[in-house]
Amino acid sequence: MLSTFEFTEYIIISLGLGVIIALSYGVKDKPSRSFAATLTLLPALVAVVIMMVNGSVGAGVAVAGTFSLVRFRSAPGTAKEIAAVFLSMATGIICGMGYFLYAALFTAIICAAMIILKITGFGRSSNEKDLLVSIPESLNYEEVFEDIFNTYTTDRKLIYVKTSDMGSIFRLKYKFSLKPGAGEKEFIDKLRVRNGNLPVTICEASTQDPSAQL
Repeated sequence: MLSTFEFTEYIIISLGLGVIIALSYGVKDKPSRSFAATLTLLPALVAVVIMMVNGSVGAGVAVAGTFSLVRFRSAPGTAKEIAAVFLSMATGIICGMGYFLYAALFTAIICAAMIILKITGFGRSSNEKDLLVSIPESLNYEEVFEDIFNTYTTDRKLIYVKTSDMGSIFRLKYKFSLKPGAGEKEFIDKLRVRNGNLPVTICEASTQDPSAQL
């Protein structure tokens, strides 16, 4: 049975490691306040669950796993966000078992790796950019730019779709990479002809919430 002092100690250490995880995730990114708070609080929440089930990892994970679903009930999470949530959960499990040194070492190693990967741009094409484009509702957003993308890009992915103006306009966000030698202005001109000269924006690739940009 844990004493009040030990219980408080577990929570404070878990919160401290949660802060480190949230700060590390925020390097070169701008997570929402709610997600940063989730990463901060989740280790302590999971640690408490582990403590309350008397160190049974199996039972603790079954209960604590529900916490990871809260973030993704209303918005799809990226692979990076899911990894950060599991990092917070794993840290909480280790703290809940009482292995604070291991928890600190694990957090330090993974956070350092996460920062290095972000700084070096690992896994991201050097010419990857974001495309924000509007189209009228009469066009099929799934196929409307397919031939243009095939001509001017090496790869592209539809990230986000949002309606506006009472559903008369679709606002789309893509990530894409131009083919070597392809002209960006010519690419934009082709898009403007296809979407009836509605707004087209190209900017540096980001990991911000797409809904804030559309």
